[in-house]
Amino acid sequence: MKPRLNPTTIAAYCQRRLAPYFSRSEMMAIERYLLDLLATRSFPPYRRQWIDHSLLANATGVKAQAIRTNRNHLQPIFDALCRALAAEDRAPAVPLRSPSSPPSPSTPPAGRASGEKPKQKRGRKPRPILDRPPALWEAAVPDGTFAEALRREIERHGETMYHLSRAIEASGLPCNPKTLSDWCSASASPRTIRSLRTVAFIEKRYGLPDGALKALLPKQNAAPRGHLLADITPSERRRLVWHLPDDFASRPAAEQAEILEWVRTVVISGSTDYRRYQAAATQQRYALRFRHIDGSRRRPGSRALPSGDGGVVDAPPRLQKEMDDLLRFKTSTLTAYGFQRNGVWNAETADQKIEHLGLMFGALVSSPDSEVQGFGADLAALSFGHLVFPAVWDWYLQWRERRRGFYTQWEVDMLAIVLAMVRADTGWLRQNPRLALHLAPIPGMVSEDDVERARGDWAAACDAMYRHGRNRIKEIDRVARIHRDPFEPILPILEADSSVGEYRKITEEILRLMPDERLYPKSAAEAVRSFLLLRFGLHLGLRQKNLRELLLCPRDRVPTSERALEDARRGEIRWSIREAGWEVLIPAIAFKNATSTFFADKPFRLVLPDIGGLYPMIDAYVSRHRARLLGPARDPGTFFVKTAKRPSADAAYNQTTFYEAWRLTVQRYGIHNPYTGRGAIPGLLPHGPHNVRDVLATHILKQTGSYEQASYAIQDTPEMVAQHYGRFLPQDKATIAARILNKVWEAA
Repeated sequence: MKPRLNPTTIAAYCQRRLAPYFSRSEMMAIERYLLDLLATRSFPPYRRQWIDHSLLANATGVKAQAIRTNRNHLQPIFDALCRALAAEDRAPAVPLRSPSSPPSPSTPPAGRASGEKPKQKRGRKPRPILDRPPALWEAAVPDGTFAEALRREIERHGETMYHLSRAIEASGLPCNPKTLSDWCSASASPRTIRSLRTVAFIEKRYGLPDGALKALLPKQNAAPRGHLLADITPSERRRLVWHLPDDFASRPAAEQAEILEWVRTVVISGSTDYRRYQAAATQQRYALRFRHIDGSRRRPGSRALPSGDGGVVDAPPRLQKEMDDLLRFKTSTLTAYGFQRNGVWNAETADQKIEHLGLMFGALVSSPDSEVQGFGADLAALSFGHLVFPAVWDWYLQWRERRRGFYTQWEVDMLAIVLAMVRADTGWLRQNPRLALHLAPIPGMVSEDDVERARGDWAAACDAMYRHGRNRIKEIDRVARIHRDPFEPILPILEADSSVGEYRKITEEILRLMPDERLYPKSAAEAVRSFLLLRFGLHLGLRQKNLRELLLCPRDRVPTSERALEDARRGEIRWSIREAGWEVLIPAIAFKNATSTFFADKPFRLVLPDIGGLYPMIDAYVSRHRARLLGPARDPGTFFVKTAKRPSADAAYNQTTFYEAWRLTVQRYGIHNPYTGRGAIPGLLPHGPHNVRDVLATHILKQTGSYEQASYAIQDTPEMVAQHYGRFLPQDKATIAARILNKVWEAA
């Protein structure tokens, strides 16, 4: 019979078989590792039939190359250890009795003589599986890493991983001892619905609080794999699974439908009336696509339908040429000779006007029989010259009112565009009478006589449109409604006594669910980016454009000059030696309201405070996480970068992707989910970065009652805060007054 494996045999094997191939320190490290495994009754890490040399190298400190070269000499002792541990699990339980008590007399079984020896079965009986194995010592709630806590609980209950796996399989859950070994060695962790059920069983078997081990998993901010969602597209499944509870599949069908409905309406789309209208309206694509200033187009090209049924179609060459002339007129540094203008468009304003005019022309050419219910005009016949006809604008304004159900300020802004175009002396349409040559009748809207009159007296046609537009603005202003409440998504935050403190809970939730950087470096980098997104927004109060275009200057580089930043119209975060802190410098020209009295032609400069773990996060992001997010892509130079997977990927955020990144952070960490317990703030709805400015202004108003001080936090004027940003209700004003008056009674 083979001798039982014990510390003496392990030491002897190491001396005889390993000493010739390893140094003394390496041999001693391997011997200590084997003795620890034997003492804790833990299985060594394997990769198929061989020991895992990389994990063994990490555990012992011996170089992986040395282990890989001599693994034939290491394999026998590790195999022997596994056999010994497995045999120990199969050993029968021996009842304890006092040494002083005499052995009880035994009666031989029937059919066997008194002196006959019983027949013994070969091998040992396995240890009995107990529903609740007793603990060998008392312990607090598990802490540390998941692997450490799991190993500690197995040892505390006097079991091995092999015996625990048999208990798990006896409960009906499949389990492999190798899986438990990987979990205990931290080479893997539970990531599927089935493995999380196994963790829940272990918690129950060892008498631990629900979720005690699950809370220690190294990747808390990831959705478990294995949710079975029938009749759901893969793209929607990716958005849904993060917000589903782990036991979703075991819940009744009615409860599953309730959870899916809640996630879709509250988390994914948002439950406001305007959000539902917007989601439905975006499904109807009817715009003309114009090239932007840089020659790009917003969406991939699509071919126009012969019947004019709608869709996003490219503008014809003549209409595109007219748009190019308009953009040159409104964006060039100097006006062309012989022309006059009033005001200049920056790149963002130009993109907005391109989109709005594209929607108008798209509605005109869409078929009346389509879901868009457009006018059905001939695309080839359209020209910017048709914008001087009041009938065109009346149809478009009424069409938008039919779709939405009421007029809004959006229609007023559209009329303001055409009024600027037909204004005397400075209007672009007024100064381009040659556009009348491109006019063609639009049956049912613009007649042949209308075209002839406009060609005969272009200035009179512009004057008529100017008078008509001013009258329409007055009429719409009287009945226009606010189509959405900008405060609705963040009402729980604005109603709190400390709005900034309430919003800060989202950043704390990010830290609570932060994955282990050693095991999940890219997920950790994305979590750090989400944390810094919100912290920068709360400290700086910038608009989305200024925040996403913020450049990065690492500590070891010379900061960019203020003149270069002015030319780029961007700000920069750099290390200030004088202030010994991270400083944000943005030239005034980079702001939308550059001419505001807030700036007075001076740059915006702010040193970020070293509080709440902000500086360690910035340093970690700049030194490690940002490079992981960039991957093989080209560095755009901005502080915030997207997660890139290909060298050709653009890692810079644009307006849409930055909004979606902020919205995704709020969906995952901000909105409290009653079914999973994740999320910081009950009642919160998805929103973008612009709402942080509302949070800052409202917080200062509640604390000070000063619109002027609130304007300082968002680089604006008191008038703008009063009109758009601050939610300062009468009860908030009364609270501030009462706080001052109550001091009199407290003093008495």
